[in-house]
Amino acid sequence: MKKFLDENFLLENETAQTLYHTYAKEMPVIDYHCHLPADQIANDLNFENLTQAWLYGDHYKWRAMRANGISEEYVTGTKSDFEKFEKWAETVPYTLRNPLYHWTHLELQRYFDVYEILSPATARKIYEECTAKLQTPEYSVRNILRKMNVKAVVTTDDPLDSLEHHIKIKNDDFEVKVLPAFRPDKAMNADDLNGLRSYIQRLEEVSKISIQSIADYLRALKIRHDFFAENGCKVSDHGLESMYAEDFTDEEIARIFWKILAGEGLEQVEVLKFKSAMLFHFAIWDHEKGWVQQYHLGGLRNNNSRLLESLGPDTGFDSIGDYPQGVALSKFLNKLDKENRLAKTILYNLNPTDNEVFASMIGNFNDGTVAGKIQWGSAWWFLDQKDGMTKQINTLSNMGLLSRFLGMLTDSRSFLSFPRHEYFRRILCNLFGTDVENGELPDNFDLLGKVVQDISYNNTKTYFDF
Repeated sequence: MKKFLDENFLLENETAQTLYHTYAKEMPVIDYHCHLPADQIANDLNFENLTQAWLYGDHYKWRAMRANGISEEYVTGTKSDFEKFEKWAETVPYTLRNPLYHWTHLELQRYFDVYEILSPATARKIYEECTAKLQTPEYSVRNILRKMNVKAVVTTDDPLDSLEHHIKIKNDDFEVKVLPAFRPDKAMNADDLNGLRSYIQRLEEVSKISIQSIADYLRALKIRHDFFAENGCKVSDHGLESMYAEDFTDEEIARIFWKILAGEGLEQVEVLKFKSAMLFHFAIWDHEKGWVQQYHLGGLRNNNSRLLESLGPDTGFDSIGDYPQGVALSKFLNKLDKENRLAKTILYNLNPTDNEVFASMIGNFNDGTVAGKIQWGSAWWFLDQKDGMTKQINTLSNMGLLSRFLGMLTDSRSFLSFPRHEYFRRILCNLFGTDVENGELPDNFDLLGKVVQDISYNNTKTYFDF
């Protein structure tokens, strides 16, 4: 019987073990989509304790605690950090077969050299040992990034962001690249007109442009897009229910924007036309600058209105949506491609029933100009676990070129999430190793080792030009 989380965890045969330990394990990490706070990197923060490093902002753990009957005061509430950690330790034994059980213990091992199983009986010892380490210079957030062999991090940033923290990091000559991603979702959110009008007012202040028309609005946003580019940005990102690709005219969008400024309500078709127009303009700017554009599609967000009101968004009440994706996605990409304005693009689906839709869609718009120009991104959010990753890799293998795949990202708010890259690499190596053992792939480590290293790191470095 194998030991839990031993060196050959998830590696079921000798070929898989060789591929991981010889080729994948030591490859650096590029985390090209995450939600790490840039200010913590700029200030080289030391966390006060393990709860702050591990539980703050982690809605994966929050959902598990709530499901285990833990009161909100121990999740996001007013209880002390140690009391919150005790409740997490109480929850961990109930996460068996959930990826949280693997991630929790991988993180304890890789960061802290703690090999005990977290439970109520071990909670205080583990908390005190890890907290003591976190308070040392070796565990500042910059040193954590170094420890995990991270070469580049791409954060997620609103166009209004001053990027002061990214600028400081660059001026400090920190060897790990920390770059912003331009995420203008709030700038197109015509579902919330009060929020959008407030956003327009703040954009006026930041851009120093009086916004009286859609032309003014686009000019102000373009100034921010240029500002991001001047400060190292090479990536845009959108988190959408589905792609918006309604037909529109410039005159229609001008009238819709006037109604927004005047405080008038919009018909649903006007909301969709406005979102479609904004997405199109953002995509044009991305192409002009040679950026990579990312689209995260399929999240059904903020389902619990009662707790949204008290806790706000991004607190663990989102789920998989069942939106139609194929038609609008094809229409949007085709419009850009027809005008030769389609940038390098990464598509992520949250609903696994869309796997084949997305895997086949990328093949429609790869045009031979760039290897893997249109990418189907790694298994995302609720799918970034063993089963979801395996299905994504297998589907991409069947319908595209797995060898050109960009591999894993954390999509995380925690500096302790980088073992997710290891988790992915082990799964990848096991799939290749099993095929070799079954006689489905050649026993050629020069070939397979290169592919594993490319997916782990090299493809991403080349694709983003980091």
